[in-house]
Amino acid sequence: MKPTRRWIVGGVIVGVVLVGVGLVPAGDGPQESSPAVRGPVMDLSDVSADPPGAPLRLLFIHHSVGGQLMARPSVEAGEETYFSIYDSHPNGGDLRRRLTEAGYQVHEAAYHSAVGHRTDLFDWLPKFRDHLDAVLRVDHQNVYYDDARRNQIVMFKSCFPNSLFVGEGEAPGNPAGPELTVWNARASMEALLEQFARHPEVLFVYFTSPPNAPRPQAQPLFKYLAKLILGRPTKGDQLRASGDLARQFANWVRSPDGWLRDYPHRNVVVFDYYDQLTADGNLAAYATDDQRDSHPSAEGNRRAAEALLPFLNRAARRAGLTE
Repeated sequence: MKPTRRWIVGGVIVGVVLVGVGLVPAGDGPQESSPAVRGPVMDLSDVSADPPGAPLRLLFIHHSVGGQLMARPSVEAGEETYFSIYDSHPNGGDLRRRLTEAGYQVHEAAYHSAVGHRTDLFDWLPKFRDHLDAVLRVDHQNVYYDDARRNQIVMFKSCFPNSLFVGEGEAPGNPAGPELTVWNARASMEALLEQFARHPEVLFVYFTSPPNAPRPQAQPLFKYLAKLILGRPTKGDQLRASGDLARQFANWVRSPDGWLRDYPHRNVVVFDYYDQLTADGNLAAYATDDQRDSHPSAEGNRRAAEALLPFLNRAARRAGLTE
């Protein structure tokens, strides 16, 4: 058992655990997030979940979390053929194989490609506004179709830092951010719809950002003690608060009365990846590295991959892309 000490600082009893030559605040365990309060979701249950009757070209814009979701499961990481595009991975969700077997022609863009390099929430508006033609022509990374082919489905997601909301912000919000507030995020997503409306023949699938791990990274003891003494929020406090705001945003973006309330076309849908990975709280239920790493485990990625396929089949059929 690690030796424990209790100090009294300014009348506050502070517990710490001695670890080697460093000090880590005691109680730095998994944070208890607020219970999940889920809002309504777009109902596609009246549309067939059968695979498409003809091949559909699908582009997935992602970084490491998406790369692991796509990869085959394995004991060790396989070849990283391109930056964050994995052949196999211990956290693999096997989504690439599932999509291919269902009839989708899978294409990917990630780090170090013109289309895939920037994927934060406030990057999507300039990307789709200024470079949509390039997005639709991507074959793989920086390789583009050399003929008239275009991607018929574009799936896009940000990584887990985009669930670290700092507050609600003020309406109507700034679509350019840069502060990650709920209102700024809403403004940016609403501005995207004008771009998507110009291409009703393309299905755009927005993934809500994955949740953050429930266990904060260790911090220097002096910072932890200073926050306690001054009554300021600790990392755990901030993590719980951002999780609540991430749930609020995810509920709005997926609700038929939210983001897509006044959108007249059927070419935009939301896959609530965040909800798939949170279980009954607002932080990650499938985190890795002793619940400190927000990259989902193989179990979490398999869960998401299994849910995505029938959802995507229905969305493609609803958008008129299938026979």
